[in-house]
Amino acid sequence: MRAPNALVLLLALLLLLLTYVHGTLAPDSHKSKSKTKENALRGGPQDQDVFDLGLVSPEPLAKDIVGNHRGYFKETGLRRFNGTTMGYVTPWNSHGYDVAKIFAKKFDIISPVWLQIVKQGDRYAVAGTHDIDAGWLTDVRRKGKQVHNQRTVKVYPRFIFDHFTDRDIKLLLSDAQERTKVNEVLIKCCKDNGFDGLVLEVWSQLAGRIDDKILYTLVLQMAKELQKQQLRLILVIPPFRKETGHLFGEKHMDKLFKHIFAFSLMTYDFSSVQRPGANAPLYFVRKAVETIAPEGCTDMKAKRAKILLGLNMYGNDYTPDGGGPITFSQYLDLVRHVKKHLTYDERDVENFFEIKNDDGRHIVFYPTLYSINERIKLAQELGTGISIWELGQGLNYFYDLF
Repeated sequence: MRAPNALVLLLALLLLLLTYVHGTLAPDSHKSKSKTKENALRGGPQDQDVFDLGLVSPEPLAKDIVGNHRGYFKETGLRRFNGTTMGYVTPWNSHGYDVAKIFAKKFDIISPVWLQIVKQGDRYAVAGTHDIDAGWLTDVRRKGKQVHNQRTVKVYPRFIFDHFTDRDIKLLLSDAQERTKVNEVLIKCCKDNGFDGLVLEVWSQLAGRIDDKILYTLVLQMAKELQKQQLRLILVIPPFRKETGHLFGEKHMDKLFKHIFAFSLMTYDFSSVQRPGANAPLYFVRKAVETIAPEGCTDMKAKRAKILLGLNMYGNDYTPDGGGPITFSQYLDLVRHVKKHLTYDERDVENFFEIKNDDGRHIVFYPTLYSINERIKLAQELGTGISIWELGQGLNYFYDLF
């Protein structure tokens, strides 16, 4: 049955009035916030950073993480942290290549995890060169260039000794000519590819197994021969742990710091499937730095400035079957099941949550804006740099913090 014309007209006038009142009472800021939220959901460059959006909270809402993680502040060259910042990039995580380009101005050093030192008969060679992407390196350097001071991001690929037998290691450590052969291969690789230096991961593998004096000899000879070719060496070092002791402590720093460009300190992997918990408790990170360069020690500022405090961009998902490390895509699949706030652990200064889905029970530890920001503040307090393992594993909006 059709309504009388007068009633239709009255309803139309009421609707028009309500629309007018709502439009008058709704402030422009409400529209602006809605627009900002929509932009963040779409991802990419945003007009506001995570601080302006109020997202750096000790107990973030899961829905805010899901809704905002893809966005990042449009001024990607803005730097908040003034210490040396290095980011690792791996060939098995392609998003890291994009992150390195987008935020190139935030980094002093990019370290691609491409290369291995291998033994071929009585010769040494570099494996993994097929992963070297010259075009990407050019893009990173171009995007990382600062116009006013001509600074640009440097490239230090990481090297490991791969498939070395105990006999190979013994020969390398005992014979200076063997070490020179290795160094010549490394120098040639750096020169041929335009690298500025290299990151060496060897200390964790050999410390505790051999005499410190032999390790010093290996590292110092390499550092000095690289330096003669205007190349620099960054040494990866383990943190202090009760179960392993001082594999790299104050005495090692005293011996090496004047010859090594920087030390990449692996302040993560605190917990494991066998011992579930936080990825990198803040007290553990602090102690790792203070063990190497204690408060008031000789040349404390110079030593700490060379320490690149490690930040993990991955997390762990612990399940009744064990679980293991997770990156951003796996994390997002899990955090979507959380209805409210993430739990905040005041002692560890990390966030976690527990859920039960079709796969069973999960306890998930993964970095948040707040936990990362607290570690950046700690690096500033201690006077260290930062190394990120690894670019592409974390969420895009994390880089607003650096």
